[in-house]
Amino acid sequence: MEGAMSVGSWSGSLLAWEQELTELKARVGRVFGRRELRETGADFLDGLLSGIERKTGWLMAEQSGAERPYRMQSLLGRSQWDADRLRDEVRDYVVEALGDEDGVLIVDETGFVKKGERSAGVARQYSGTAGRIENCQVGVFLAYASRYGQALIDRQLYLPESWTKDRPRCAKASIPGSVEFATKPKMARAMIEQALDAGVPCAWVLGDAVYGADSSLRRMLEARRQPYVLAVRGAHFMRRGGGSFEGISPEELADELAPNDWACHAAGEGAKGPRLYDWARIRRPWTREDGLEHWLLVRRKRSKSAERAYYLVFAPPESTLAELAAVAGLRWAVEECFERAKDDLGLDHCEARSWRGWHRHMSLCMAALAFLSKLSADLRRSAWSKPNETSPKASIAA
Repeated sequence: MEGAMSVGSWSGSLLAWEQELTELKARVGRVFGRRELRETGADFLDGLLSGIERKTGWLMAEQSGAERPYRMQSLLGRSQWDADRLRDEVRDYVVEALGDEDGVLIVDETGFVKKGERSAGVARQYSGTAGRIENCQVGVFLAYASRYGQALIDRQLYLPESWTKDRPRCAKASIPGSVEFATKPKMARAMIEQALDAGVPCAWVLGDAVYGADSSLRRMLEARRQPYVLAVRGAHFMRRGGGSFEGISPEELADELAPNDWACHAAGEGAKGPRLYDWARIRRPWTREDGLEHWLLVRRKRSKSAERAYYLVFAPPESTLAELAAVAGLRWAVEECFERAKDDLGLDHCEARSWRGWHRHMSLCMAALAFLSKLSADLRRSAWSKPNETSPKASIAA
């Protein structure tokens, strides 16, 4: 019996699912106010966490025992509650569960393929999810990751200029008149600033080339003394520096590296073990008075293609090449958030067409993801706190 309990403690079978979910529902319930809304919100979370394949109003209503989906649909539409306040509750919940001084913020966008043209922000635009131009919505998300796990903590629906220039169309989708066109990097900058202002513990900010190419985002982080590792494309325009105003690209700088400038380091764990690449870094001649340094980080595949990736780095002076490689590899965590939230929690099953409905649905899905992330974090802490014990030696009968 003692052995079975030991297995249960690390396998996850003893996790207090119901107790933790009840506590989350009570926390989320503060956002809804009215008893009927609190109950519907709790049922909605149950539906997102259930095994039903599609998280639609009808199916989640059936899951909750209701005959019709009116309450579920009203929660996303007609009811009165603040999705941004729920977003803040989710962010605080995630920080309590996963917060760590070595944690990272990761910004990225994901697409939601749609039919028709009435859903807020829908347009023919590139979707990284589909890998091509599709009729879709695009949301910019902010994730938090640490040694304890990862979760989404902010979201914003991207509105193409074809929408913001057509105010009657915006009004039909309940898009507030105060919402103006903003590029994805500008949206990301606002979300990152808000998270940092809220005290989210963050050692690094990460993002792909869409965000790394934005100088205003980089300047904001530098002004806050916030280290970052942001991807850029090989043709990104740079100054050689050192008194020279010559323009140069990351690709050209990397071509100048000598064979002994490269070292093999892991960019985290993959499905088949450590993800090994060759790495090199090139110091940029703009060290600040506070000691923070600028680098160009280069990653090269260890294969015949020798394909390279590039990152602009703003780092403390003690940062090693191995650490920068590990930080760059953490960007996968946001992809894992998207995969789990879409595959298991219905992130891409939003039926609401309005601006308000989209943000409400995403915030509720983020709450469900945060719940699962906290359970995983609690399990990790429980496992790490147990000392290793050698197997008892079998006694030999005389």
